[in-house]
Amino acid sequence: MTNPNAVLIDTHPGRSTQTIGLAIEIGTDPALIHMPSVGVVGTKGDSQCYLGVAAKVEAIHQALKGRIGSGPAQLKYRLVQPEYTIATSDGMRNGTPEMRYSLIGREVTHDALCEHFSATGLAGTIAVVACDKPPVGTLAAMLEHNLPSIIMSDGPIHPGTDPKTGEKLDIVSAFQAAGHPDSEYRNHIACHACPGFGSCGGMFTYNTMQTFIGVLGMQPLHMVAPPSDDPRRLTEFPEELVTLLAQMIETDLKPRDIVSRDSLRNATIVAMAVGGSTNALLHAPEIARAAGFADFWKDIITPEEFNHLSQHVVPVLTNARPYGKYSMVDIDKVGGVQVIVRELLEAGLLNGDTLTCTGETLSEQVVRLDAKSADGEVIYPVKAPYKQTGGLRMLGGNLSPEFSAILKLAGVEGGLENNLFRGKARVFDGQQALLDMLDQTPEAFEDKDMIIVRYEGPSGAPGMPEMLDPTARITTLCRERGIVIALMTDARFSGGSIGLVIGHVGPEAALGGPIAFVENGDEILVDLNTSEINCTALGDLVILTARKAIWDQQVADNGGFHPSAGLADTRLLQRARHMAVPARRGAGLHPNRTVWVRNPREATPSGFTPHNKFRPGTDKGV
Repeated sequence: MTNPNAVLIDTHPGRSTQTIGLAIEIGTDPALIHMPSVGVVGTKGDSQCYLGVAAKVEAIHQALKGRIGSGPAQLKYRLVQPEYTIATSDGMRNGTPEMRYSLIGREVTHDALCEHFSATGLAGTIAVVACDKPPVGTLAAMLEHNLPSIIMSDGPIHPGTDPKTGEKLDIVSAFQAAGHPDSEYRNHIACHACPGFGSCGGMFTYNTMQTFIGVLGMQPLHMVAPPSDDPRRLTEFPEELVTLLAQMIETDLKPRDIVSRDSLRNATIVAMAVGGSTNALLHAPEIARAAGFADFWKDIITPEEFNHLSQHVVPVLTNARPYGKYSMVDIDKVGGVQVIVRELLEAGLLNGDTLTCTGETLSEQVVRLDAKSADGEVIYPVKAPYKQTGGLRMLGGNLSPEFSAILKLAGVEGGLENNLFRGKARVFDGQQALLDMLDQTPEAFEDKDMIIVRYEGPSGAPGMPEMLDPTARITTLCRERGIVIALMTDARFSGGSIGLVIGHVGPEAALGGPIAFVENGDEILVDLNTSEINCTALGDLVILTARKAIWDQQVADNGGFHPSAGLADTRLLQRARHMAVPARRGAGLHPNRTVWVRNPREATPSGFTPHNKFRPGTDKGV
């Protein structure tokens, strides 16, 4: 091994004695301790998402152990014991102060695996990942370490069933029931929404990012969609993964060989096509950075190109929760993620020549898997899609001068007339104030209110929590009363959020972004024709200057941070307060808010341009 990231155990007796003892205790040959190390890692935390991880990690560990040895057909590696990372539960913590730790969990996972990979010097890694943020932290650490690595989804949970109505339920159903006046009904839904184990089953953030990682090439496509309790995850898949890892080591196929400019573009297009979570556009910049590309929105795709593709070229193919009917388990039943990829490849929307962890190109992998055609009910064909436009839209304007605001268009249920929404600002400094009003006086909300929730950004909260709790309640309120209430924030949303909700507004309020200067009653205009979100009052320089002066004085009087910013009472939250970069750059934690990139590289265009053969002429302007 010549790669400096790989650490070999030398013959120094002090350094090798524990290695010899470990090999004996875990049942491997001490003679192999001087060979490159391989091992399994897993992500764990306090929720059903993680309950199946340990069994899969152990199954893969045993598969590795069974293949390791000095014989002619064996793998001559040093086996290390499995390691785990820790993260919070998004589902349990939505709407609470602890939700500030969710996105930070991506960073904690990254840091933990950075230490493991770098200090242990793993030359080959298989990871089992669950929940929302740990998979991205795992992938980022793999990309920085850049030695053969492969990911397997722990798998989604099955939907629940209401025994009284037969209706399929999930965690979003439970959050939408939070505002119901009948406590018995609320408990009934809570008791039946999430049976079993596995990560959230709709096309929420987990499944958006597992699909993203699969299309990116770091996870075999057929391992994305099967449920967590699918027996293949304990029987067939471990042996497949060991074979693939051995092949990657033998051919020196590394994560940065796989994660290229075009594979990142492919994965982003698929995130649009599945109506995926807005968090994809928080994680894609972080994945790109870890792969060596400093700025996703310059090196990989521009916001203008992204919007053109989403508006004119890429349709939504999946009839999936939260905006549709089905779960990831249903997608698996009709053929899996590879069906979606086949549809997009055949339409000309993806570059099929990108490499994957199987050693094949993306197109070759789809052919080998014998991907089915779209069934037309769960997965729709590109020529007759579920929705005509892609699921995500970037917004600029005077409230989002960083062009970072993101709207999940696939989840909008109403309020856009001729692609316009004109509303009245109702301002909340912090999420809790909004939750209090939703609890106590929900009837006070009016049609065409634009709720502004600020000081919840990466630095302001700190930690940039997601807002499934208030958005779910607002969705229920709008459906019951037949009105439209929009929400805009410098925080983020769960993949389960639906409605006219706009997140990632930047610069954030705590750093003096224009969202900090909005006042109750201001007119807010969302214009999807120009991809802008504007506050009419802030278009007046006199008003803007006066409001900013008041804000500046409040900050100065409070010692450098606005008094409405959240409490940073732990070292982790202090890191976020002083190190978090904007959502546009991934909202990670970097010294001096300056994005750090290990071994930067150029994003070289391949010449491939995504197009939709069923929409001739729509590739113009890209």
